[in-house]
Amino acid sequence: MKTRLLSLPLLLLGLFTGHLASVAQAKGFIIPDSSTHTITSDTLGRTYDIYVKVPKEYHSVYAAQKRYPVIYLNDGPYTFQVASGVTHLPMNIGKLEKAIVVGLSFAEGENGMDSRVRDLTPTEDKGWTRYQTGGAPEYLTFLEKEVIPYVEKHYRADSSNRTLAGQSLGGSFGAWVLLTRPDLFNNYILTSGSYWYHDRVIFAMEERYAEQHNDLKARVYFAVGEHEDLEHRNTRNDMVGDQQALVAKLRSRGYPSLVIKDDIISEGLHETTFPIGFTRGVRWLFDKPQESHKP
Repeated sequence: MKTRLLSLPLLLLGLFTGHLASVAQAKGFIIPDSSTHTITSDTLGRTYDIYVKVPKEYHSVYAAQKRYPVIYLNDGPYTFQVASGVTHLPMNIGKLEKAIVVGLSFAEGENGMDSRVRDLTPTEDKGWTRYQTGGAPEYLTFLEKEVIPYVEKHYRADSSNRTLAGQSLGGSFGAWVLLTRPDLFNNYILTSGSYWYHDRVIFAMEERYAEQHNDLKARVYFAVGEHEDLEHRNTRNDMVGDQQALVAKLRSRGYPSLVIKDDIISEGLHETTFPIGFTRGVRWLFDKPQESHKP
């Protein structure tokens, strides 16, 4: 009896020790079919990681000659995980057109907010004393001249089918790219765009584009959370109203090649809109059959 009582604590100790060892040796979760690449930018003089996820079939023999659309994501440390998750199953089983997903990280060695505010704002707003702003033109050159060529050199990417997705400042950055370099991307998924930035400068840019062009070739999905309005955010920025105003302006131009779909996510918050909005946007853009592309 004493032996059994002695052995039980020893057994429990052994089990507990084994559990601790297994926890200590546990591996972190790795997103399937993904890899990380590091680019030191000649344009910016900074180093960025890019995260790339390819379709499950990518390395198979039967897909060896196939080229894929590419979805580029701002704020990659957050958005890449979301986009990889929500596209994984529907793309693998053929519900969505298969695509390569690319997440753009923050500059190496920098605070994420410092990096994104500088890189995703198109004009310098001196009212933002805490952050450097206005770096988007140089950052876009980095994307155009370095990131996109890198992806299209190392992966079987379809250069005629690029999508840009972004949330918050990433969303307004996407709208700025649409109006500045409309030839660079074919599709856009813009959620919770910060169209209020710098006294709503994006609206002046839209006016300027309309004065100089009679078409805008793109498919654009807009989404904002229902609770991103003045009442719920308790701020002076009505993000719901701003999206509605920008969409109305673009539609009023009558551009023959512009296709827009816009959503207000029921009960959506600024912090929760991207997963829902991205899922809806990618389904609209990549769903099968093709008829589902109609807004």
